[in-house]
Amino acid sequence: MANDISTEDASSEETPRGSRRANPMDVHVGSRVRLRRMLLGMSQEKLGEHLGLTFQQVQKYEKGVNRIGASRLFDLAKVLGVPVQFFYDEAPSGAQSAGAVMTGFAEQPDETYVVEFLGTREGLELNKAFARVTDPKVRRSIVDLVRALAGEEG
Repeated sequence: MANDISTEDASSEETPRGSRRANPMDVHVGSRVRLRRMLLGMSQEKLGEHLGLTFQQVQKYEKGVNRIGASRLFDLAKVLGVPVQFFYDEAPSGAQSAGAVMTGFAEQPDETYVVEFLGTREGLELNKAFARVTDPKVRRSIVDLVRALAGEEG
């Protein structure tokens, strides 16, 4: 009987005990915190100092592991110089945040990959460097080069 219980427990648990999957909305809000922090060139440590937090706490917020409360979100908005709504821009719909993906009647294609890319160090560096290129012909050549490297045809 003990074997039946341990087998049943092991097979019914998809995640280890004590762990939880981050809520998609918490992940989105955290990624927007990270995006804005990186756009400002601010470290997690510096942001933590402004909020009275450790960089590890900031890290958990950015990953969506820890949920950001309303007063903390208000403080983040002040420190990062954005309205609170910024953190919800391009957020998944209610159905998507519950885990279901809505498909079909969207008027615009899903372009969250752009926001995700800009949230990476490489994306941010590439974007900043590209913005400093002033010659339109050079900019066009860079776009063509990246498309060619990605295997796209122009």
